[in-house]
Amino acid sequence: MDDELDPADENVNSVLAQESSELFEILCSQSQTTLMSLWETTPPDAGRLGSAAASALVPEHISAMLEHFRRSRAAECCSFLQRVCLLCDNVPMHLESKLMSVAGNPFSVRQNPTLSETGQRSPAEEQLVKRPRIDHWEQHVKAAAGFLQRRWERLSAGRLRDLQPEKVWVSLRTTSRTRERADQTPGSAERGSRTPEPDVDYGSLESRLTLETFLQGCAGKVTVLCGPAGSGKTLLTSCLGHQCASGLGPIPSSYLFVLLEFRQLNLLSSPLSLSELLFQHYLPPQNGDSQAKKAVMDYLLSNPEQSCWVLDGYDEFHRKLSRRDEPLDPETPVPAADLVSGLVSRQLLPGSTVLLTCRVRDVSDLDGLADKVGQLLPWDHQEIREYVDSFFGVKDGSPGSEAADLLFSSRHLLAMSSLPALCNICCVFLQHLLQEKRRKASTNPLETRDKGAQNPDVRQEEDGHGDSSRGQRTDPNRAETSSSSAEVPPTRTQLYLAVVSAFLSRRPHEGGGEDPTNTSTFPHSVQLCGLSRLAWQGLEKSSILFLKNEVPPKVLELSVRTGLFSQVEVRGQDGKLLSAYSFTHLTLQEFLAALRIMTSNDVSDAQLKKRFSLKTRWTTRSDQKTVFTDSLYLYVCGLASSRCTQAVVQVARASGLKGVQSWVQKRQDLVLNLLKALCHNNTLTGPKVLQLCHYVQESQNQQLAHQVVSVRPTLELRNFWLLPNDIHALAFVANSAGDDGVGLDFGSCSMELECLDILTTCRNIHHLSFHSRKYGDKFAGKLSTIVPEFTTLRKLQFCGSSLTAAGAASLASGLQNCPSISELNFSDNNLQDEGIQHIAEIFTKLPNLTSVTLGRNNTSLKAVGCLVDKMSSCLNIQRVHADGVKELTVTFCQGSDINSHKVNPEPAVSLLNQKWTNSEMEKLVQSLANCPALSVLNLSGGYWDEQTLKTLTEFVPKFSVSEKIILNGSCSSVEGLVVLTALLSERLSLFELNVRLQSPVLVCVVFPGGREKPAAETSKKLCLSCCDLQPSDLDRVLRSLGSSPGLTDLDLSCNRLGDKGLKKLLDILPRLKKLREVHVGDNWLSMDGAVLLAAALCSNNNLTETHISEGGKNLVTLRFSPETSDDKLQIKLFRITNSSLLPSDVTRICNKLLQSRSYLELEFSHCSFSEETIENLLRVLPKMLLLRRLNVSCSISSTADALMLISCLTDGRRVSSVELSPQSESFITFDGVQAEQVNCRFTGFCFKGDDIVLMNRLLQILQHNQQLSYLDLSEDQLDDDGVKRLVDSLPKLHISSYMNLSKNRLSQRGLLDVVGTLCTCASVSEVDVSLGEEQRCLVWFGRNRGAGQTLRVSKSSLEHHHLLRLAEILLKCPTLTRLQLQNNGLQSDWIQNFVKVLNRGQRGRSFSVEESWIRAEEAVDLVSRCLEVNRSIHAIRIQQNTLHVTLKNPEPTSSRREAERPAQFMATSLSLVDCSAHGTQLAALKNVLLQSPSLTQLDFSDNTLGPDGAEFLSLLLPLLPNLTTFSVATKERSESVVEELAPVFLQSTSIQCLNLSGHLISGAAAQSLARLLPRLRSLNLSRCVWSAEGGRRLVEALKLCRRLEDLCLDAASQLDRNSWVCLAQAVRNITSVRSLRLNEIVQTSGTSEVDIVLDLLAGLEGLTQMRQIELDGWRMAEKGTEQLIAVLPNWKELRKISLSKNLISDPSGEKLLDALRSCGLLEELHLSSNRLGDASAARMALTLPSLTHLTVLDISENQIGKEGSASLSEAITSLKNLKKIHLTSVGTSELSDVVASLAHCALIQDVGLGWNNCGDDVALQLTKLLPFCLQLTRIDLECNSVSVSGVEALEGAMKSCPALQLIRLWRNRVSVREAQSFSLRERRLNFSSTIM
Repeated sequence: MDDELDPADENVNSVLAQESSELFEILCSQSQTTLMSLWETTPPDAGRLGSAAASALVPEHISAMLEHFRRSRAAECCSFLQRVCLLCDNVPMHLESKLMSVAGNPFSVRQNPTLSETGQRSPAEEQLVKRPRIDHWEQHVKAAAGFLQRRWERLSAGRLRDLQPEKVWVSLRTTSRTRERADQTPGSAERGSRTPEPDVDYGSLESRLTLETFLQGCAGKVTVLCGPAGSGKTLLTSCLGHQCASGLGPIPSSYLFVLLEFRQLNLLSSPLSLSELLFQHYLPPQNGDSQAKKAVMDYLLSNPEQSCWVLDGYDEFHRKLSRRDEPLDPETPVPAADLVSGLVSRQLLPGSTVLLTCRVRDVSDLDGLADKVGQLLPWDHQEIREYVDSFFGVKDGSPGSEAADLLFSSRHLLAMSSLPALCNICCVFLQHLLQEKRRKASTNPLETRDKGAQNPDVRQEEDGHGDSSRGQRTDPNRAETSSSSAEVPPTRTQLYLAVVSAFLSRRPHEGGGEDPTNTSTFPHSVQLCGLSRLAWQGLEKSSILFLKNEVPPKVLELSVRTGLFSQVEVRGQDGKLLSAYSFTHLTLQEFLAALRIMTSNDVSDAQLKKRFSLKTRWTTRSDQKTVFTDSLYLYVCGLASSRCTQAVVQVARASGLKGVQSWVQKRQDLVLNLLKALCHNNTLTGPKVLQLCHYVQESQNQQLAHQVVSVRPTLELRNFWLLPNDIHALAFVANSAGDDGVGLDFGSCSMELECLDILTTCRNIHHLSFHSRKYGDKFAGKLSTIVPEFTTLRKLQFCGSSLTAAGAASLASGLQNCPSISELNFSDNNLQDEGIQHIAEIFTKLPNLTSVTLGRNNTSLKAVGCLVDKMSSCLNIQRVHADGVKELTVTFCQGSDINSHKVNPEPAVSLLNQKWTNSEMEKLVQSLANCPALSVLNLSGGYWDEQTLKTLTEFVPKFSVSEKIILNGSCSSVEGLVVLTALLSERLSLFELNVRLQSPVLVCVVFPGGREKPAAETSKKLCLSCCDLQPSDLDRVLRSLGSSPGLTDLDLSCNRLGDKGLKKLLDILPRLKKLREVHVGDNWLSMDGAVLLAAALCSNNNLTETHISEGGKNLVTLRFSPETSDDKLQIKLFRITNSSLLPSDVTRICNKLLQSRSYLELEFSHCSFSEETIENLLRVLPKMLLLRRLNVSCSISSTADALMLISCLTDGRRVSSVELSPQSESFITFDGVQAEQVNCRFTGFCFKGDDIVLMNRLLQILQHNQQLSYLDLSEDQLDDDGVKRLVDSLPKLHISSYMNLSKNRLSQRGLLDVVGTLCTCASVSEVDVSLGEEQRCLVWFGRNRGAGQTLRVSKSSLEHHHLLRLAEILLKCPTLTRLQLQNNGLQSDWIQNFVKVLNRGQRGRSFSVEESWIRAEEAVDLVSRCLEVNRSIHAIRIQQNTLHVTLKNPEPTSSRREAERPAQFMATSLSLVDCSAHGTQLAALKNVLLQSPSLTQLDFSDNTLGPDGAEFLSLLLPLLPNLTTFSVATKERSESVVEELAPVFLQSTSIQCLNLSGHLISGAAAQSLARLLPRLRSLNLSRCVWSAEGGRRLVEALKLCRRLEDLCLDAASQLDRNSWVCLAQAVRNITSVRSLRLNEIVQTSGTSEVDIVLDLLAGLEGLTQMRQIELDGWRMAEKGTEQLIAVLPNWKELRKISLSKNLISDPSGEKLLDALRSCGLLEELHLSSNRLGDASAARMALTLPSLTHLTVLDISENQIGKEGSASLSEAITSLKNLKKIHLTSVGTSELSDVVASLAHCALIQDVGLGWNNCGDDVALQLTKLLPFCLQLTRIDLECNSVSVSGVEALEGAMKSCPALQLIRLWRNRVSVREAQSFSLRERRLNFSSTIM
């Protein structure tokens, strides 16, 4: 800056003359207001040019003004220059200083005499007073320059190289949108032409330029310079300050250069103003004058553009900068972060120059704030070598060259050296390494030579290799360098161990001379332990600065001396300088912190598990700010390696841990387990997967590496920069995949080409994918050179990139050397036609190719034609697919399949949405004609003209197409349709032609699969729906079609043919002899068309069915039978559905149908019928003698209309069935002759109680008919009154089966009216009424003839008077023998009164009452009271909660003798079974029992007798002299009961039948029972438990039982060998036995047990009176069965035989069935769980017809097949008395014939078909069965394959079988929701696993 000038020393006018040219330029840029203020100071006679005051000043005025003051007096000139300096903007500092110096002080009294005299100033002078002095500003700028110079001298001291900004390289960055969500991998691009490049996180790098060039033009802007830690940002900012102070560089020296470090700002915790920040924490004024501070601040605020603010190290700042939208007051104290945010947001000092440095990841915080962003580029190889040479001093004999070669041979050292700070660290390491090497060599040269001889080769790193081409020079001592490279650690962690060791050993005389590469020992271990603790504490506090008082003195001294610490000057809150220190590099601190984690308890296992995580490279604004490089856990993983164990143990030992070896091992195992968990996490994004690869690489654990690729076979990497080290990490992991291979998917990842060289170290790569616009021809060229090295590569994707034909040619040249490649994807590039040709040329050179994707490549039809032509030369092309410009794919079949005998599918060509012209079509069809046989040709998507379409059709006969040709969108007119229709007349094996002209236009030509059949033998279908065809068009189509003798199906629906077109069609139909079906729906037809169809049905013998829906608008179908026959047995169907029919329409249609010569079915379902329509229909029905069925489903809605239609019962005798319902199926069937009985179902209508006319009309119609099979009036809303009128008329009705009145809203009054029919109608045999949810009301006629009448009433909520009324009705019914009352809410007193009333009537009847409360004490009390009120009770029994009472038949005795009898009960049987009665409660029966001398049977089974009950019975039994039968069976084993009662049994000599089932029989009890047995006639010891001795005594006693008729020893298996022998002898002796039950007595299957079975069977030979025998579970097999067969002919009286679980196979089964022929009275046959097959089933067909009394057949769980099923159905046909059949899991699902045969079993009640996988066919067969089996109550279809349709059919059929109570449907093909819906509609359908 120029020295100050004094006005006395130099003429002010001369200065103005010198600077007038520059002043002129400055004044021209000022505002008019400023110029007018200056112009007003000129005197009036100053030679003004015109009236400038009234208009804008022009340059001429400015020149005149300058010229005037140049010639004026010095005082005037000074005043003018002062005003210029104070009023004008943008005056350069040097010029302003010069002018102000020469013009003098404007506040001087000497220069302002007017002010001193008057004390007043003019407005211009007032403005001058407010301006600060510039002297203070200049002084502060000078002081700042000196401060910057001193700072630079301190920082540059000892530097090896001069820092030159013109040689520092920067790359411009384009900022991008910040991600809203972290770790979200972008999805694939939308389909289209070429996709745009997706957003990336860090922006993209652009041009490369020097830092000096980058900073040009930064004045007044916010500039961001980013780079990694250690890249030299802080040093560069100091260098810029030095240059500014020296008048050099991009920042003018006149600017105030303010250099602030964020690490300094971190220490400022209190708010402060801009002045405090500037003067207290940057540079205070020299004299501390407050006026100077104010003057500087005033000038700064007025001229902010003259300041430059350099903010260094934003990555170290603890807070994030925020955008400010409001100006910031510089005088208001605010946090330091707000001041910085104000500067960057231009809300503080707007116009100032701001330069901010940070790391790359922090750039996102400045999104929208920075005007320019640049990234410092790392050092290249040349710069690294220059630094190494400078460090070592290159000269003869220096180690610099050797060190450089060693550095370049290690990828870790080379990667670190790209950053200046780390390069210095590497040099320190190399220096020490070489010194130690030379020291050892000088100490023991022989050893060194031996070592070199033993290791002559350079050891390659485990995860890659060094790049020898990076700036290395040939060295004569290369072998020595190679030997040294083996000593460089292979991982970063191990390298840092060596680096720390090298630093600590930099003073050999103090620290020793340890080998820096030896990771097992450290010098200064104690101090290292303290240093690592300090590093960890700083990491915890996010601090990299350590004040002097925070560091232990010894640690501080060592760290500074060795260079691990560097000193930093900072100012405290009070502005005083503080001594602080930081690690040489952040990674050193992170490494030492990791060492602390692995060597101390500062971090517990739980904390480590919580903190251990993966870091992503994707950044968001919400990310937590950190100063560190996220390498902490990378080093933790590295220290978990076994190679670092010894070093970790040494440091851990210095920290004072106990059991250090095991502790370290445990900590290392924990880290490896954490890594293992991450390896198994398959939700990691690409950046985290890459970070995981780095972690695993550091651990050097191959097993973990394998787990990474086993969980994710393809590693997907998206949107971040990839470095060579990243590729090395990927290689380490990928190479662990082995033969499984791994895929690498790179999406929008920037990388240098050298990364591809490293990529070749990845072995077993099977998939490579590159998709980004960053990848172009240069990248592809490099890739082509390395692709052949991937010998296992199967899939290559290079899509969404910038590839052109040149790049495609390069890739093709490389790919032809990749024989294993199978998939190629080059879509979304710019290959064009030429590029496609390059790719197509290598098809034949890649034998394993399966697919090539080439879409979105800016191609034309030429490229498509090229691929089609390629099919003729490349025979393994399977498909060529193109869709406009979006898709272009070629698929191939494997070459091995071509050469093998395997039949491969034929190729296909799919060229969609192409714009074909006639000439292009000619080229295409010629190519297609040369193609091998095609399966499908798809040319859809182009609207062609007729000529183009004709060109194609002319070539179709030359094509070899086996399946179909698709031409969707190709035809748009009837003319084109006619062209296509002509294909059917050609001699082609054409199968089907489908054409649709309405949008979407569809055209499909279908072939039958080959050309080997003549056209005459091939059926043809023609579909011309939705083509807008009119009658005139139909003529043209039919002419084009010709005779077409093979046409079988014709679809002309959805056209505009009308009735006229239909008539034309019907006229031509007879010529089409093979026609099977025609569709002409939605053709504007009227009912005249329906009449035409009715006439055609009668006249055309082949036409068998016509179906018209919605009056022809929806569906019109004609079906034909190929057989031409006049046989009347052929039934023709005429259907009209969902239509509105007028009376005349019905008449016309029916009159036409009268001409039919075949049987007819007429359907008018879902139609609207008026009364007149029904009348017309009834008038014509008698004339339709060939009519067999009239279907009017959902067409009759009113009751009156239904009654009108049902009147046909009176008008004609041909009616066999009438079923009418408004909401379901309704039909009338007719017979050819008069029907004997009529089925009548009239449900769902409304007969209100007051509508007498309708009810009377119904009764009149029903009474007129001779005989009704059944009458169903359910759901007719009859109510009580309607039912009353009906039952009153019941004697006049002739019903043979049943009447159903269910769901008619009956009350108890209606119930009693229905019950009354038992008295009023002699033909009523049974009444079943329930007023519960099912609302059941059934009246049966003629059922169980001769067995009396039956009444069932359940869930009807009867009151007391209802019950009494019911009793009165019963007294009037002498034939009513059975009464069942279930869950009617009856009370005990009501039941007693009911029983009492029945005492007045005739006896000989039985009744039962079931109520939930009949249990325990209430049950005992009820029995006692019933006996008291009715002494005529013959038997009374309570089982569970049901009371059973039988009244004694009256004896033929006189009334006098009756009166003379004492008051005694007539009961002979009393039972309390399983009713929870306790022994103490039985005492209430004592009096009753003692007054029953006739009592012969007493049963207290399955209760809880206990000692009290046993004692009571022991006292009671001797008092019952006539007791013959006693039962106390139990479910709970008890020893006391039998032991107490056994002696009593001996005293009760009348007992002949004894049941002790389930008891524990002691030895004493067995001894007593043994004495009792010889006089017994019936004995039941099933499930009893006894001792071996007791069992022998009992069995021995059985040998003496000559009178025994019934013996049951089920499950009595506690017999020893002697007992079995005795039992066999006993069986031989009991010749009187009639029932023998020995189920499950043989538990094992050994040789001795087989002999026992044979002995027992042999003992059966003399038992000729056998009626029932049960031998389940004997496993008698063939020998035992033969033994049994020999006995069977003697059992002529046999009624039941059960042989389940006996291993009976077919040969034995056939013989057994033959032997059963002699048992002509057999009623039950149980053969379940055996091995019977088809042969046994065939024998059943021969044997079972002779067993005419058979009622139960059980052959479940056998192995019957399809043939056996047919035989079984034949056998069942003859079983007229069969009531129960169980076929569960019989081995076949084909049981339809078996079910059909049950129609011959009218008495069938129970059918079991579970677990057979039966389908809907069985269900449908059951629906046909139900109307014939009216006594059927249960069907089991559990665990089958019945679908919803099958269940729907069963639901509908259940209406015809009202007795059916349950159909089991658990585990069928019905969803839970559908099952619930079915259950709500029909409660008898059960889908539960249990029966509810």
